Amino acid sequence: MLVHIVTDNHIEGSEDFKRWITDLVSSSCERFGPQMIRVEVHLSDENGAKEGKNDKRCLLEARLSGLEPVVASQSGATLEQCVDAAIDTLLASLDRKLERQDQRKGATSFSGQ
Repeated sequence: MLVHIVTDNHIEGSEDFKRWITDLVSSSCERFGPQMIRVEVHLSDENGAKEGKNDKRCLLEARLSGLEPVVASQSGATLEQCVDAAIDTLLASLDRKLERQDQRKGATSFSGQ
């Protein structure tokens, strides 16, 4: 799985910080195995240099083979909070999407046949 990190002009992404995000995303999405192709991590500071509460934003876009991308976004006071919350939201969305897909495959037809 590829983890691609994109930041805006107001986010300083050190190598340690990028490695932390890559490791966190990879370990969190591990259960999806080879079906998970790529996760894009978009980090931004919505207020730029100005101070503000919950002005950091993390948007995650996960691509699983054979499915449309799944997107999750969270805001918070720190990038760490945003990333953690966005991963939780993304995992819940992926679980729901895959569960619905499995239900459709195993469901009986409306005609009863």
